[in-house]
Amino acid sequence: MRKIIALIAGFAVLLGGAVAYVVSARHGGAAVNAVAVSTGQTLALEPSTLFFRNLADGPDRGKLAAVPAADPAAARRVGELSCDRFAAARGTAICLRLKPDSLPPLTEMIVLDASLKEVYRATLPGTPSRARVSPNGRIVNWTLFVSGDSYAASSFSTRTGFYNLDNQHIIKSVESLPVFVDDKRYFASDVNFWGITFAADGNRFYLTMASKGKTYLIEADNANYLGQAIARNVECPSLSPDGRRIAYKQKVATGKWRLAVLDLATRKVTNPPDDRLLDDQPVWRDNTTLLYPLRAPDGTTDIWSVGLTKPPTLLVRHATSPSLGGGQKP
Repeated sequence: MRKIIALIAGFAVLLGGAVAYVVSARHGGAAVNAVAVSTGQTLALEPSTLFFRNLADGPDRGKLAAVPAADPAAARRVGELSCDRFAAARGTAICLRLKPDSLPPLTEMIVLDASLKEVYRATLPGTPSRARVSPNGRIVNWTLFVSGDSYAASSFSTRTGFYNLDNQHIIKSVESLPVFVDDKRYFASDVNFWGITFAADGNRFYLTMASKGKTYLIEADNANYLGQAIARNVECPSLSPDGRRIAYKQKVATGKWRLAVLDLATRKVTNPPDDRLLDDQPVWRDNTTLLYPLRAPDGTTDIWSVGLTKPPTLLVRHATSPSLGGGQKP
């Protein structure tokens, strides 16, 4: 009942905030005329390709684009697919797209094959926030805001779910996932989940759970549908291809996060050499390199790369939602 009341109470905020947030991401930022773009391209999930959402100013803004992963400064190829969030792995992709003029806001969750042809679609309540594909390419997952407009808001609610391509089973919300904290079953009316990341086996997964002002990293078993808190202050986790580390947003102040990495065996936390603030789910390029979008002071967003011990590098200007088209190999 509290969830329903909170949803209704946050509805005005959602309309004035979450929709504005997505629209701003679609159209905001300074005009860009220095990005080489090859428009009208036919895109597919090719190996060694970096996909992203094009934010260069012009008619192709907001569309899916691609560059060679080895040459990210090359002219970007821009297709016709528009997504607010995109992710891909092993011949499967997910596109989250805010449905135009929907009240309350609705998101189209579209599953795509290696040719970027639609194979499944569902309409879900909320605005796009996070999207991922399991390393084996068989499960797509998403996080949507259903009230509030960002993780920095004092009050927000998310809806997180996933779709299994093998059995066509959709879980629209993981709110019913039983979770243990300190070896005790955890119950609370304010629980929120977001930011799923799957292991290579397509069964084990990690996600953030928030409750009573705290955030937890949950390790879960899909087959048994059970979760266990294994760390705190972990948001938007991303499992490395070898399954040894979790990259994530580490909260350093209210509404402020920096990049951090958790070693799952030792539980040691380290910070890559980039202390700038970010608000996104990082992507592993390989077992030692991370990709992530950062918002510049002029309001534009760029994709950056950083090693676990090597300094950050600007990878793609005026772009967001990076994803490697060939999939991550364990």
